Amino acid sequence: MTTKPTHTDAELFLRDFRSLSRIGATPGGGVDRQAASVADAQSRTWFTTLLSQYGFTVRTDAIGNIFGLMEWHPGAPYVVVGSHLDSQPLAGKFDGAYGVAAALHAGRRLAAEHGRADGGRADEDPADGDPAARPKYNLAVVDWFNEEGSRFAPSMMGSSVYTAKLPAPEALAIRDTDGVTVAEALAAIGHPVGSWTGPTPAAAAEIHIEQGRSLEDTGATIGLVESCWAAEKFTVVVHGEQAHTGSTVIADRHDALLGAARLVVLARELADRFPGGVLHTSVGQLTVVPNSPVVVPRRVDLTLDLRSADESVLAEAKRLLEQGVKQIEQDAAVTVEVRESHAWGVRPYSAAGVELARDCADGLGLSSRPVQTLAGHDSINMNDAVPTVMLFVPSREGISHHEGEHTDDADLCAGVDVLTEVVRQLCRGELDGAR
Repeated sequence: MTTKPTHTDAELFLRDFRSLSRIGATPGGGVDRQAASVADAQSRTWFTTLLSQYGFTVRTDAIGNIFGLMEWHPGAPYVVVGSHLDSQPLAGKFDGAYGVAAALHAGRRLAAEHGRADGGRADEDPADGDPAARPKYNLAVVDWFNEEGSRFAPSMMGSSVYTAKLPAPEALAIRDTDGVTVAEALAAIGHPVGSWTGPTPAAAAEIHIEQGRSLEDTGATIGLVESCWAAEKFTVVVHGEQAHTGSTVIADRHDALLGAARLVVLARELADRFPGGVLHTSVGQLTVVPNSPVVVPRRVDLTLDLRSADESVLAEAKRLLEQGVKQIEQDAAVTVEVRESHAWGVRPYSAAGVELARDCADGLGLSSRPVQTLAGHDSINMNDAVPTVMLFVPSREGISHHEGEHTDDADLCAGVDVLTEVVRQLCRGELDGAR
């Protein structure tokens, strides 16, 4: 049975989300909260403070993921729901952060119904005072550490460690461009990690802004994510030879930046080679050494990624990339190292989970439609481990990773309502046995 939200629910959510949006705020209306920065620490404090206020037990795992635990049945697994508080530089205030705030408030509502982790009651009368009728599974609200990967690569780091795809010691040893390790950065902001590996999951859910235009274009309020695009991400090093930009004969130069520039062009040409937008490519985060105006660069480090919903397209693009790199080495007189850093394939989300989410939206009178996710999310990692539901709300003009990112309050609140109902059903075990 769908539980109708109240006006107070929406007001409390918007109040908390707006307070979060002021942390790391930028003049352009966005936020800058890169992983393990001072602003990220402030957002983590915002999260832990409200978790405690709403009756959750707060724990941090071995990579810095923060969990708010609501335990109704000691020893039972958990439904894990959340997103991430870290951001890209000069980013929007909705990406990731909305999903954490929404999960927090879904949990707050369920605590009001079933009692709190501390044995008390929330500020509303519980709808279910009988302990025997409480949910089958406990609830864990999570802020996944370093989903964005802007300071520390790879992205989706926290959920990768949690799902045993990336060893915690290896992740903690990763360095940013200033040479600071993840472990050092977390300790510097007062968030050192321990050895706990996190709660045992039974199911998972995440809600996110779409970062695309399909919901806005069709007038739908809720996106039901059916699958993710495949992606391959690479770290690339272009090696050249340092020289004087004025006196060194052009024919004698081994310009690493020239090689990198041609690689940027190659990536775009690969995308254009496949019609219909079936391949997305990008190059970013260039680090030029020695980065002097009068020195031919000897080295450029960069990241490159390929994405597609068709794994055969991705395989062909990778073959063409390897072919193109050899040509760049010859033409620019440089050497290029390409190493795969992170990859995932096309993965369907649980069909039963999509139907469950559709039923929840219908029960609340909200329009929905099936969608794919082109971007990476922590739910992609969770989807490989347990039945997982991924939801979207509309993004104005599809703008994301930009200060102009925007979702209307009505859509934000509608998403919280659907997420609450989805999590309620997951805690009852409605996806047991589903994959």
